[in-house]
Amino acid sequence: MVNKVSGIAAALTQPNVDTDVIMPKRFLKTITRKGLADGAFADLRFDEDGKTRPEFILNQLQWQDASILVVGNNFGCGSSREHAVWGLMQLGIKAIIGTDFGGIFYDNARKNGLVLPIVDESVRNSLFVVAAEAEKAVFEIDVEHQIIRADAQDFVFEMDPATRQALLLGQDETLDTLKLSDQIQAFEQVHHGKIKVNVNK
Repeated sequence: MVNKVSGIAAALTQPNVDTDVIMPKRFLKTITRKGLADGAFADLRFDEDGKTRPEFILNQLQWQDASILVVGNNFGCGSSREHAVWGLMQLGIKAIIGTDFGGIFYDNARKNGLVLPIVDESVRNSLFVVAAEAEKAVFEIDVEHQIIRADAQDFVFEMDPATRQALLLGQDETLDTLKLSDQIQAFEQVHHGKIKVNVNK
């Protein structure tokens, strides 16, 4: 269950950060979710020799422990890889504030409890400014009341009711389906053999 998220916020201003940037494909070889923090933003965090890029925001001392990102437009576009969400969460990211997100990325975030408040562009730009000042960059995201608190200000955000409820109640689509297993089995027994497939078409 996620009611509130609080922590240091970092501004990642570039637009159209796709899932290949968030989690490069060379890190998709694992058959488990373990170790994906190393892949999160790997090409932004490290150069070709594996050395840290000091210009990248999450490598800078004030934002190394950031758990909230304020991002540019269309964050999470591209492929459907759920590894992008897993890697971000393993890196310690608990929430990402933006104007819009790639549709599949948004769904994957909801399934895994990564909070994605949606704000209009003027609010997002104000949050960019606040997050850029280390002494002001502590945010609180109130999921229940849909408010971001930062720099002694309240900013309202959008979140569809299903996503908000899933976060507040800790709902999981698979577990929710399993709760209906008795009804599903009863339906199967009633309808078994009633649906015939014509294989000669």
